[in-house]
Amino acid sequence: MNEELHTHAPHEETVHAPAGKHSLNQWIAIFTALLATIGAIVSYQGNALMNEVLLQKNQAVLEKTKATDQWNYYQSISTKAHLMELAVDLAPPAKVAPFQKKIQKYQAQKKTVQATAEHLEQLSTAANTKSWRLNRPHRDMALAMIFLQIAISLASITALTGRAWLFGMAILSALGGVGLWVIALGMT
Repeated sequence: MNEELHTHAPHEETVHAPAGKHSLNQWIAIFTALLATIGAIVSYQGNALMNEVLLQKNQAVLEKTKATDQWNYYQSISTKAHLMELAVDLAPPAKVAPFQKKIQKYQAQKKTVQATAEHLEQLSTAANTKSWRLNRPHRDMALAMIFLQIAISLASITALTGRAWLFGMAILSALGGVGLWVIALGMT
């Protein structure tokens, strides 16, 4: 009796499973792979959006700093003009002309510096507004990632426990994440 007992390794049995019939674990594996792919895309887009938010916020701070510098310069010119006005009040009438020329020069400078400072403040406000506007879709993408990660966790628990209702919850969480992602894309 030379009969040999032939057994199959577990992976061979999966290969020999009837075509078209998939087990719950196979569906979970496919589902999880799709979620991981979508999650990678959402994460990349969220990070890129956050970089843009930070860039705009930095630009707002930079423009605000430039505006502050201009306002300080404006104050400096105003102080010089006030000193010249004091000189006019204290000087004899014959020596007032040079001081009045400087007062006119300072008044003209103040207008130019004020216009520059106001323009820089407008640029700062615009960059700040853009940063704020871009932060909303970033928050939605972050929430989308949380829902996708919850879906992956629920799918993993489904694979361990075999409870199909958990897989349904994973699908709902994934749909919530994808929905938030689509909404965020519509806002950018």
